Amino acid sequence: MPKMIVSIDEVVIKEVQLTKDRTTLGRRPYNDIVIDNLAVSGEHAVLQMNGDEVILEDLNSTNGTYVNGKAIKKQQLHNGDGIEIGKYKIKFVGDGAADNFDKTMVFKPQPAAAATPSGFPTVAGDSTGLGAFQAAIKVLSGAASGREVPLTKVVTTIGKPGVAVAAITRRHHGFVVHHVEGAGNPTLNGSPIRSEPVALKNGDLIELAGTQMQFVQH
Repeated sequence: MPKMIVSIDEVVIKEVQLTKDRTTLGRRPYNDIVIDNLAVSGEHAVLQMNGDEVILEDLNSTNGTYVNGKAIKKQQLHNGDGIEIGKYKIKFVGDGAADNFDKTMVFKPQPAAAATPSGFPTVAGDSTGLGAFQAAIKVLSGAASGREVPLTKVVTTIGKPGVAVAAITRRHHGFVVHHVEGAGNPTLNGSPIRSEPVALKNGDLIELAGTQMQFVQH
């Protein structure tokens, strides 16, 4: 069964299987694939299935719909095609190819520090050889709820730029968290996180820009 894999900054935020003859995509909540972002029109595009064919059609959207870097009005999709809508990238996985999709790309490390609009963590920094400490951030709320991001880099930034951003740093003795920017201070187990690093322990709850996360050490 064909499906659409929606990501931003190479972090997957949702996967939607195409089960209907007509699947709508847009910002409004009544769409089959909802992308709540101002760059996305209320009714942005529609996917139509006709047998084995999947046709993508732009619905006169404000910012356009792109397939493999080219603006389109109506185009048949092929396995592996990349669709761009605003800052969002959508990978089309054709029928029969979905089972072989490499899910390791879900947590592909980011080349630069950034935080997604959904508050889902992205990763920045250089790798270390510290294999003794294996930990992850589990997202408990929002669009990415249920996902875990392994803390394999020196620094992991979480939050929303301009609102609240915190950084989790890997050290020889474990992990620490500190506030980076934004007026809304993040909290650790209900207490404000300040600019001074605070040590993390397994099960700690972090809340930042309306997103709840849990620090998990394996």
